Amino acid sequence: MSDPTNPYAALSLIVAPAVLTNASSVLVLSTSNRLARAVDRARNLATLLETHSTTASGLTALRFRELDSAETRALMLLGALRFFYASIGAFAAAALTSLIGAALLGSPLGALPTVLEVVALAAGFIGVLGLVLGCGVLLKETRIAVRTVSEEATHLREHFGSRTES
Repeated sequence: MSDPTNPYAALSLIVAPAVLTNASSVLVLSTSNRLARAVDRARNLATLLETHSTTASGLTALRFRELDSAETRALMLLGALRFFYASIGAFAAAALTSLIGAALLGSPLGALPTVLEVVALAAGFIGVLGLVLGCGVLLKETRIAVRTVSEEATHLREHFGSRTES
């Protein structure tokens, strides 16, 4: 903290990680929901494949591709959750070290507050990096989900389009 007499500098080092922790928590909640939906879809597909003997090999092949996509999506979402949880931990560490550093300003401990400031900044950087990487994984997962839906829609259009033409 460059100016020990400025209380806003200490406050901003504490509040910023708290706000980012909230953002990470919201991402964890929505990603957990997406993971649950991907797992449910994989279970539904597995049940469909086990219980329905489909004569249309195209539909069976499509269901297996969807199952592969659901599995890939679930693993990607788990990875995104790991990034977001790491971000929450990093932001909590940044807030705690900032608070301790602010409390120690002006103390006879010498360079300790400066060291804590560097640790807080590093933890904040790690937290932001985790958010960026997790969001990147979510973008890739979304692309897979949309591609899977598009593939199924194309198959259904072809299947039902040929029925209505006959």
